Amino acid sequence: MCCAPGLGLLFALAVMAGAARADTAALVASQCMACHGDGGNSVVPMFPRLAGQQAQYVAKQLRDFLTGKRKNEVMAPSLAQFKDADVDGLAAYYAAQKRTPITPGNDKLLAAGKALYDDGNTQSGVPACVGCHQPEGLGNDRYPGLAGQHPGYAATQLQQFKSGARNNDRAKVMRAVAARMSDDEIAAVVEFLASLP
Repeated sequence: MCCAPGLGLLFALAVMAGAARADTAALVASQCMACHGDGGNSVVPMFPRLAGQQAQYVAKQLRDFLTGKRKNEVMAPSLAQFKDADVDGLAAYYAAQKRTPITPGNDKLLAAGKALYDDGNTQSGVPACVGCHQPEGLGNDRYPGLAGQHPGYAATQLQQFKSGARNNDRAKVMRAVAARMSDDEIAAVVEFLASLP
């Protein structure tokens, strides 16, 4: 007998894990990197930055795209290459990447955005973003991290939640919040989010 019982199984599992990582890396390079950037740090404002995002959130969004619950014409060609079996590997890959900071473009909006993020707007019923997305915008298992997100992308998503065009939020939370936000509040909070490291 050449090896102890169980070592063969452990070796086989290690080989499979290595193959899965290689498959994920190939998928990232061929389908994801052009839009989402090197290591998930997109430089194009219309594409989300995925580096450091919670794996659970990325997995949910990918599965929503795959099932048609969330739609995006730009993602559609890439989605044709994905299988459900790829989702967890892609989610883990992006969660493990280091987010690089970006510089927001409108410093005048930062103070208003920070106030809305931290305290909400009691007059219009907009809750504080920090309650779900956490201090520093890092998110948690249920809600995405928002720190360092492109203002253009974040504003588009809030507007889509506001109009109902995007409707894959759990318990309609973001649709309810965005519906109460003014366009000026959206512009301010996304600039603040971009400023978070």
